[in-house]
Amino acid sequence: MVLMAFHAVAQNTTIPGGPTFRDFLRFSCSELNIQRIDPLVTPGLVPSPHLHQFVGGNALASTMDPSLNISEKATCTTCTFSEDFSNYWTAVLFFKHRNGSYHRVPLMGNLGLEGQRGGMTVYYTAPYDKKTKVTAFKPGFRMLIGDPSYRAPSPNPNEFKSIAFRCFTTPWGPAPANSEIGGPWDTREFPSTPCPYGLRVNNFFPTCWDGVNVDSPDHKGHVAYPVEGTFEGGGRCPDSHPVKLPQVLYETIWNTSAFNDPSMWPTDGSQPFVFSTDDRTGYSWHGDYLFGWKGDALQRAMDNYCGVDCPVLEKQSVEKANECAKAPVVDEQVDGWLGALPGQ
Repeated sequence: MVLMAFHAVAQNTTIPGGPTFRDFLRFSCSELNIQRIDPLVTPGLVPSPHLHQFVGGNALASTMDPSLNISEKATCTTCTFSEDFSNYWTAVLFFKHRNGSYHRVPLMGNLGLEGQRGGMTVYYTAPYDKKTKVTAFKPGFRMLIGDPSYRAPSPNPNEFKSIAFRCFTTPWGPAPANSEIGGPWDTREFPSTPCPYGLRVNNFFPTCWDGVNVDSPDHKGHVAYPVEGTFEGGGRCPDSHPVKLPQVLYETIWNTSAFNDPSMWPTDGSQPFVFSTDDRTGYSWHGDYLFGWKGDALQRAMDNYCGVDCPVLEKQSVEKANECAKAPVVDEQVDGWLGALPGQ
């Protein structure tokens, strides 16, 4: 069983004996749109069953066939590295008032990336030894982590361990800067107390590939987690999935500060947050990934073991990234106080 040993270095760049910002490609991807489509799980179904927040390239559509070269179709991206036209998306977080109404919880920029407009932080990591090579994803590649139907821990223990929640009760804390994601400062489900400074959700994607298929029927079977050790420590891939991929991590931070008033919380003492999947446990958290980097850009970055600063990649300003957006194809209210979750 793989153990997730990734440390929360998004809060600190100089951790003695631990990873630093030089150990992974870390960048912001601002909000592209928020709407009910899902080109991976329910392609062509408009509207899809639940709401997602999307970031990345503006080639996003309700149907995105694997034969589509996203980087050739997109004309802009909300991500800092301007050669990345991939699409990344997750479920949406809502607050349920004790009166039964719902309000979407806004997204906030990460530490050091505060200028981004909503969205999330994306990481691509090669093993920390700076020797082990990884193979960048191929055109048409896509994958999924988690499941919107889960209301209990994932039956795959590696997948379960790859998702973690952190409640900020102080600015970016009080967890130590080198605290392990998924460690004692985190939970695997929604926290049960207010998070006055935000709620962070992390998810790590599998890092081993079968070397053949860019997708699979469940969008999971073509990838796997290491069978021993950790990815960043050079853990071995299973024989069925021998090709090492970059480790993709989503870091999504919800600004829960407007929902700390106890008079808004349930009278029975339960927690009030709910995902757009109509899930109050947190177990339905999932992340979808469609690769769309231009040419060999991601391979160059991984071959050079790029960190936050990556001279082999083209970079755009946060302001330029924030300008990229795409109008939703589903016209429905998702903000303000709602009588029900969109689609539920």
